[in-house]
Amino acid sequence: MHIHILGICGTFMGGIAVLAKEAGHHVTGCDANVYPPMSTQLTEQGIHLIEGFEADQINLNPDLFVVGNVVSRGNPLMEAILDNDLNYVSGPQWLSEHILKHCRTLAIAGTHGKTTTSSLAAWVLEQAGYQPGFLIGGVAHNLKVSARLPKHFLSAQDKPWFVIEADEYDTAFFDKRSKFIHYHPEIAILNNLEFDHADIFKDLDAIKTQFHHLVRTVPSKGSLVYNDSDDNINDVIQQGSWSHLVPFEKKGLFQLSVSDGQLSLMHQSTQITHTVSWQLLGKHNEMNAKAVATALSVIGLSLESISEGLSSFQGIARRMEVRGSVNGITVYDDFAHHPTAIATTLAGLREKVKNQRIVAVIEPRSNTMKQGVWAETLANSLNGADWVFAYGANLGWDIESALLPLADKLKIDYDIDQLISHICAQVRSGDHILVMSNGGFAGIHQRLLTALAS
Repeated sequence: MHIHILGICGTFMGGIAVLAKEAGHHVTGCDANVYPPMSTQLTEQGIHLIEGFEADQINLNPDLFVVGNVVSRGNPLMEAILDNDLNYVSGPQWLSEHILKHCRTLAIAGTHGKTTTSSLAAWVLEQAGYQPGFLIGGVAHNLKVSARLPKHFLSAQDKPWFVIEADEYDTAFFDKRSKFIHYHPEIAILNNLEFDHADIFKDLDAIKTQFHHLVRTVPSKGSLVYNDSDDNINDVIQQGSWSHLVPFEKKGLFQLSVSDGQLSLMHQSTQITHTVSWQLLGKHNEMNAKAVATALSVIGLSLESISEGLSSFQGIARRMEVRGSVNGITVYDDFAHHPTAIATTLAGLREKVKNQRIVAVIEPRSNTMKQGVWAETLANSLNGADWVFAYGANLGWDIESALLPLADKLKIDYDIDQLISHICAQVRSGDHILVMSNGGFAGIHQRLLTALAS
């Protein structure tokens, strides 16, 4: 089958392209911004990319158009598809019908920690010999790619496992349900739940509704592995559930603690404990590990196997990733773009660096941030930093007033070059520069390292 993917350079749709290619389909695609690293990865897979959404792409005559949620009505190619009554489907629906129906699916949902938890789950399964498939919104250093088919896809007697990061964002312009409604998991992890994505959700209750739709799709033989310390997750569960309920926090199967780079995981009923090395920072990652341990014990992995997998996990690109160190100054890259994530990321780094200075550099870039939804809570989330540098361009709200509580430790710039100059003037040996954005931030990480070196 020839499929042509609209919006192919997004993380999710790029993953769909890789899976389709591995499954034997002829894959082409287009996007408004065809650039590395995704364009490079796709080209290396032999996938032909087209810049833009021109209507004449229907002349490629694919069997099916797979449409990403970046595409809306008025898009020239989409209008041509509709006018010519051509076959099209959303990315999540294609994934469900062509990949997931042949697998046992473990889906990880939540406002925070989806990428880390999904990557941990996939890696521990890999280390245990399961050779799972996965589609994740990031690249774990162990796994090296964001998507792949299971080793024995369509060839094993038993269905293989597939781990998917279950995003609550909408599916497509013609399907406004959350992506995860299409996945029909056997096991779903519900990590946490807060208000986010103000561009598509009216309020927190609207997100809870979508999460309960996910709960409704888990079979009675399946399991809901849920954070019983999260009030919003508990609200979702209380709306009704028909699967095995497996809490992982207050009344969980495991007790977990971290000290001096060592993680101790104890099974509550047997009191057996395994202590292993642990490279991730912060309480939030300890909770992610506990969720993974619980879900994989449901699958049937032993405590020893789970512990060994957690111990060898090397982290994820753009999740507290060290980008370099110059003259004793370390530069980190992190995806944090929600006040809760910002605060927990800073807390994790503080635990590591103790009394050394943390210099937070933030770009409020997500759709929710740009709308000013978090304006009143942003300053408080940054309190853990010694200095805060904010990029204030392209916002529809007054960032200077919002961050006023940070007082003398705050500097706001509206030009990237000036921002870099002011950061370099402030930092000194031993400092830790934590850059937080859900975008490329104009390549500020390498530009900072180059400026610091000079």
